[in-house]
Amino acid sequence: MRVVNTAEMKKIEETTMVDMGFDEGLILENVGSNGSDFIERTFLTEHDPGEIIVLVGKGNNGSDGLAIARHLANKGHSVRAFLLFGPEEFGEELNRQLKFARHFGVKINEVRDTDQLESYFTQTQDEFLVIDAILGLGFRPPLSNYLFDVVNLVNQFSSLLISVDVPTGISGDNGGMSGNAMEADFTMAIGLPKVCHYVGDGAIHTGQLVVLDAGLPLPLTEGGDKFVLNPFDVAYSLKTRDKFSHKNNFGHCLIVGGSHGLTGAVLMSSMAALKAGTGLVTASTWEESYPEMCSRIIPEVMTGLIPTEKDDVDEIVRELKRWDSIVIGPGLGRGKRSRETVLKVLNHFAGPVVIDADALRVLNIEEDAQVLSQRKWPTILTPHMGEFADFAQTEIEKVLENPMEYLKTMVDRTNSCILMKGACSYLGLPNGEIYINYFPNDGMASGGSGDVLAGILGGLLAQSPMEVKSSSMFANKEVVYDAIKLGLTAHTLAGKHAAIKEGARSMTAGSLIEHLSDAFKELEDMEFGTPS
Repeated sequence: MRVVNTAEMKKIEETTMVDMGFDEGLILENVGSNGSDFIERTFLTEHDPGEIIVLVGKGNNGSDGLAIARHLANKGHSVRAFLLFGPEEFGEELNRQLKFARHFGVKINEVRDTDQLESYFTQTQDEFLVIDAILGLGFRPPLSNYLFDVVNLVNQFSSLLISVDVPTGISGDNGGMSGNAMEADFTMAIGLPKVCHYVGDGAIHTGQLVVLDAGLPLPLTEGGDKFVLNPFDVAYSLKTRDKFSHKNNFGHCLIVGGSHGLTGAVLMSSMAALKAGTGLVTASTWEESYPEMCSRIIPEVMTGLIPTEKDDVDEIVRELKRWDSIVIGPGLGRGKRSRETVLKVLNHFAGPVVIDADALRVLNIEEDAQVLSQRKWPTILTPHMGEFADFAQTEIEKVLENPMEYLKTMVDRTNSCILMKGACSYLGLPNGEIYINYFPNDGMASGGSGDVLAGILGGLLAQSPMEVKSSSMFANKEVVYDAIKLGLTAHTLAGKHAAIKEGARSMTAGSLIEHLSDAFKELEDMEFGTPS
């Protein structure tokens, strides 16, 4: 599904109403009908919370809230709307919706200070279903003192808080806030999800996101360059395997890393690559770490040494074609020899390279943009936010304020696929597209989770069609993009299954490897029409 920023949504609405002549009232009817249907179906079929509260602002968001209030009242529910501003500040459409709401039995109260709201919350019922329709997509922080206090009260007293389009207090531009914002349990996005639902404080305050069909024309809601990554949309790339294939048909992935004390990282990546279906996996580490790695490695993974002597390096460079993909970085170390090794791989390996962890730390955009951008073969960078900021040579606070813009810039400068990891991950592709993977899971905030992801990606790239690994690789870019999206999705679903079966608190990176089979099974069921 497409994700839009404030300017893109405004353009869609203007084109719909001005160029296509679609009446604003019809959009409001769709929002009111679909919003009330969602609330009734999800929360009111088996439970009556008493009077439903709708907090109404002075703009379009308030009109949406009143339309929902009217439809809920028409379904037989008791609804009370609190107008937080005077009618003299209302526009024509809001006044029209207010008139309709009164006729349909919505109880209307004008509020001028928070004492009135506090008195209602403390003296009436025991639980409160509150619909936040105060400020919408166009809000820019900070809140006024009055609305700051209103938000405090609602966060304190609401039993269930549903925001319309954007939680009040969250900036529609970048998901930021200044001091306070509604802590929504659910947010009903109108027409399309917005960037602010997935970045900054917006990702935290949005709660569970539901998209309401507003009746916007399909040609305007398709396209774009930002999308939510949906497992159903990537399941098709999980191809059926030939039962009569040989191990060599499923690729050979080389994992490079594992300095002293950190061999676990390269081992987890190797096991993840195997569990992703790779035919052959080799783990390679420094000579001094080799005994440690061999003492811990599983029999299915082959082993090797990272060369440091010139003759050995030259020999390995000539033999790089043995592998179909390379993952470099897990536990590699951040010294001079690590940087030299990474650059050798980037300059001489004619195939896809996943740059992870320490390999990212020894590179930076100012020194290495050219070697990355001039590669003929796919390069995939997998930084978390801190690694991304270091690579981009900027402050992490700036990246967090506008991650997608920074991501686009780095993708353009490196001609690489960049996966910015976090509770909400962002995948930027050289074709200009950004995919948002929003599946917060605190169980994945554990050492080694990124190593597992790198191994999954390397394994899937090794299994990609042979043209991916030829000098004309980027003649078929979509094969690489599909593999990366599939790998990210499988990693996420493995985390979901691990959290369900083991509990988020107790799961580890090893749990992700163990539950990769569940993830791929779920994707197979989606592809063949039997969703889990």
